Amino acid sequence: MASSGLPIHIHCSAQKPSVSSSANFDHLKSTLSNAFKPFLKQIERLPLRIDVAPQTLNDTCLKLVDAAVDSVFEFADQPLLPSQSNFGPVDEMKEAVQVTNIQGEIPRDFAEGVYIRNGPNPIFGALTSTSSMFGRSSYTWIEGEGMLHALYFCKGVEGDWTVLYKNRYVETETLKLEKQRNKPSFLPAIEGDSPAILSAYLLNMLRYGKVNKEISNTNVFEHGGKMYSIAENHKPQEINILTLETLNDWDVNGGWNRPFSSHPKKAPGTGELVILGIDATKPFAELGVISADGNKLLHRADLKLNRCSLCHEIGVTQRYNVFMDHPLLIDLNRLVRGSSLMKYEKEGYARIGIMPRYESADSIQWFKVKPNCTFHLFNCFEDGDEVVMWGCKALDSIIPGPDKGQNKFDWFSRKLRPIKPIEGSMDAVSEDQLVFPRPYEWRMNKQTGDVKERNLTGTEYSMDFPFINEGFVGVQNNYGYCQVRDSIASSASGMAKYGGLAKLYFGEQNPGFSLKENEVEGLTKVEYHMFEKNTFGTGAAFVPKQGGVEEDDGWVVTFVHNEDTNISQVLIIEAKSFTSKPVARITLPFRVPYGFHGTFRPMQLQNDILSIIPSLNSKIVKSISPSCSQIHE
Repeated sequence: MASSGLPIHIHCSAQKPSVSSSANFDHLKSTLSNAFKPFLKQIERLPLRIDVAPQTLNDTCLKLVDAAVDSVFEFADQPLLPSQSNFGPVDEMKEAVQVTNIQGEIPRDFAEGVYIRNGPNPIFGALTSTSSMFGRSSYTWIEGEGMLHALYFCKGVEGDWTVLYKNRYVETETLKLEKQRNKPSFLPAIEGDSPAILSAYLLNMLRYGKVNKEISNTNVFEHGGKMYSIAENHKPQEINILTLETLNDWDVNGGWNRPFSSHPKKAPGTGELVILGIDATKPFAELGVISADGNKLLHRADLKLNRCSLCHEIGVTQRYNVFMDHPLLIDLNRLVRGSSLMKYEKEGYARIGIMPRYESADSIQWFKVKPNCTFHLFNCFEDGDEVVMWGCKALDSIIPGPDKGQNKFDWFSRKLRPIKPIEGSMDAVSEDQLVFPRPYEWRMNKQTGDVKERNLTGTEYSMDFPFINEGFVGVQNNYGYCQVRDSIASSASGMAKYGGLAKLYFGEQNPGFSLKENEVEGLTKVEYHMFEKNTFGTGAAFVPKQGGVEEDDGWVVTFVHNEDTNISQVLIIEAKSFTSKPVARITLPFRVPYGFHGTFRPMQLQNDILSIIPSLNSKIVKSISPSCSQIHE
């Protein structure tokens, strides 16, 4: 592991310097970029996540560095517009609460268990930016400490339901550190002027032994009977699903020392977990296979990529691992040259790799595909000689956002607005339509090396955050679900908002579609479940029906928020009657901000109810679990 003792001279000042004129600032940036070049080789040895405590610096040095940071860097909140209010954070609850406002009925054959969703919740009320003599740096809109929101469905002895709600921060080491300091402390190190990013990179490392905060705000997944919170920049954190307490970082008993991508996948048949870890330094991407019980790393392979592609998800089939190498790149050399750390390179290549489960990089079969940015997958599976991948494809990345100097709100508003139906090639879109994702299919023939690509849906709606019945991961499935972006509301607020859900029938063609010359096959049948006006949702998940036989036997659950009433709810939607009204609307006593991914974990809760909410009324406890009521009394 690289040492944090880089030879950096820090000049302290009693006052915060102001940013100079444009000409002088450009000269300063050029000078600083040149000044940092001698450290490039050392920087290149430092991954984006460094877990070495800064023990090499004595207390006096650390105090000097802290004083320099406090003197030179000025923190400022990144404010939200009124139309962005539900992206703002909420307070952490002290204890779970019972939810009693339920319209409709929770079905009797609904699975007992926990619906849980992750999302960013800045701990000091807002994301911060910094300004200094080095320029400006800020957090991207997807950052912010992770907060879990959980809804517990407890089934009583008579078949009646008790519903509980709780939220809690994911207590990463960096969150604990900033809580102790009671102020923003980490300098933003992703977006901004390159000298500011470089200085943040180095100063964060010197002060805390970590380049950036461990946000853990993206997804929640289960493996080996345990639950984990995850984001790309750090190892997962194990979570006590009953209390939402953060336990330990998961390094697979010392077998894994880098982050996971946010969407690891269970291999069909074996139940092993396939993971992908990226880094800004070589090896840029490593694949791992973890035993079904979660205790052992069974396989590890350097994919031998020659660039760091921000791959958010990995796919699996019965025999293969499937991964994307697209041109959304993290490049330290580019940062030192004065450009951005993260950038979608529009002229770059894109390819998909298929690799036997336990093989090395030499076994990868690469398929060149049209340049794209695909964060999320429905599924991958084998179909004869072909490996099929379904995902939500865009032609550019909404992350990290505009180039420096551009107005963020204007840029996002343009990129998120609705697009007109496209004539001719479905990929012939304007510059402001490139971040419009929609379902897409890649068919890769392992015998011939050919790839067939096609859009599964038209341009009426932008769709993302796909999910399926998890029992069909890695095998051919008939149905997929995803969130439908409300492009008008998204453009007006400059933030992505999702005004409904879609159900895709992969084996059926849209009956209203007339075949165009550029499409080999017709578009897929889609049904929509749109929310009420000014209501938007996140974190949807599929809940299989107990004793269900068919793939879509079950329900879709999602958090939604009505911006007119400022009320948050959880909806339960029957998958087989997808366009019908929700079978249940569960009104929550507190606001739930928009977030990212959710999941449902079936589990018996009768004997654990007091762990969730110790103060629950004894009569309610007795109705859920007589054995628990004896303890309560």
